[in-house]
Amino acid sequence: MLTLKVSGMTCGHCAQTVTKAVEALPAVERALVDLNAGEVSVEGKADEATIRQAIEDAGYEVTGQA
Repeated sequence: MLTLKVSGMTCGHCAQTVTKAVEALPAVERALVDLNAGEVSVEGKADEATIRQAIEDAGYEVTGQA
């Protein structure tokens, strides 16, 4: 499981947006957003760069691994 720190998520809608963006990737099985921690955990075989790009395309910034 890959866990990334994401900045800019402030509400449930933000969490849903990030979840949908990451889960839309073909090699992702599940994405779990922890809004309070500002993290998204990803299960699956998608590479980190692809996941980062999906999050950034959704309007959020990946600040590193958790």
